[in-house]
Amino acid sequence: MKPVSIGRRRLLQAAAAGTISLTMNPAIAATTPLITRPIPSSGERLPVIGLGTYQVFDVPESRLAATELQAVLRRFGELGGKVIDSSPMYGHAEAATGTLATALKLRPKLFYATKVWTSGRDAGIRQMEESFRLMQTKTIDLMQVHNLLDLKTHLPVLRDWKKSGRIRYLGITHYHAGTHAELERLVKSGDFDFVQFNYSLDEPEAEARLLPACADAGVATLINRPFSQAGLFGRVRGKPLPPWCAEIDCNSWAQFFLKWIVSHPAVTCAIPGTGRVAHIEDNLAAATGRLPDAATRKKMGTWFNAL
Repeated sequence: MKPVSIGRRRLLQAAAAGTISLTMNPAIAATTPLITRPIPSSGERLPVIGLGTYQVFDVPESRLAATELQAVLRRFGELGGKVIDSSPMYGHAEAATGTLATALKLRPKLFYATKVWTSGRDAGIRQMEESFRLMQTKTIDLMQVHNLLDLKTHLPVLRDWKKSGRIRYLGITHYHAGTHAELERLVKSGDFDFVQFNYSLDEPEAEARLLPACADAGVATLINRPFSQAGLFGRVRGKPLPPWCAEIDCNSWAQFFLKWIVSHPAVTCAIPGTGRVAHIEDNLAAATGRLPDAATRKKMGTWFNAL
């Protein structure tokens, strides 16, 4: 039976109490270079670990001071992080991102990705204009059609906005593996710079066809749910890291999960979400040091699947 899922916070609390064995990462220094990958359509390079805002950034402005989010975003920028992904469906996340990045004067260093998630041309334009306002920016680096909703209607507008420079890149997203065949068809069309989908040790389906299709078509990939909504941490509860993790400079379970993902050559950037400074440091450490080769990736998958 699959173990009950627990979040990383509970896992770390248990480790602190001495009830489980967990290796923590050493501090990542601001001078440590992050591993980067090129966006195939332009050659622009992005760090392989970014920041997702789903749930964790859904905080109204009046409550931001009571969270670690400003410190998280500050540390993200200090360590060289760039990609921050949001959506109108994430509640206050776009507004929180814009408010914090503006206060920290980080906008020029960040790569803003957000989405359009509505039906109809006029509704799409209104929603995207609101994203510009909430994120306090004149240019959005990547605009994605979320879950392919009304793609045919939004695509002409997005093509025009890309041509005029309002957006720099155009993408599509979907969370369900059942859409991989459609995503594969679309990435081959030549219309899109990015595609975003789930991929993790718990959801490896994209390896079969979608990731190879993205590589062949020259389409960048953003990986969401890299921890399978914290479910991966439940799978390793009470487990020490395998000793051979030292060979890939892996010092925590978060790094284990993320290094497995970003070592796939067709992965451009994984976007784990967090509202904790310790977690952003841990996540970005996965973008440093050695990455697993194909044989080690296979060993990691075999080890994980045997849990």
